[in-house]
Amino acid sequence: MSDPILDMIKKEIEGNTIVLFTKGTAEMPMCGFSARAIAVFKEMGVPFKTVDILPDPRIRQVLSAYSNWPTTPQVFIGGKFVGGADIIAEMYQNGELKPLVEQALKGK
Repeated sequence: MSDPILDMIKKEIEGNTIVLFTKGTAEMPMCGFSARAIAVFKEMGVPFKTVDILPDPRIRQVLSAYSNWPTTPQVFIGGKFVGGADIIAEMYQNGELKPLVEQALKGK
């Protein structure tokens, strides 16, 4: 039996090169960590999608089980889980994020 929330999560990950599961939206983040992760991708000037986990608490539960990561935001690039706000910010600062994003966008 399929789980509609898991199906939605997989569809977003497969359908978007960069997707952030966040509290709130890109226009209105509802937590500092989500805002921080969103700011990185805005600063990079690359297309990304946010999925607000707040409307349905089951999204967070299913997402955490899927990624094996307990917190949000959760960032997926090229269909793969990369990490949360701290990991993304660190990768951005040390130059690791840009080539990963560029490679994912090329493979699109």
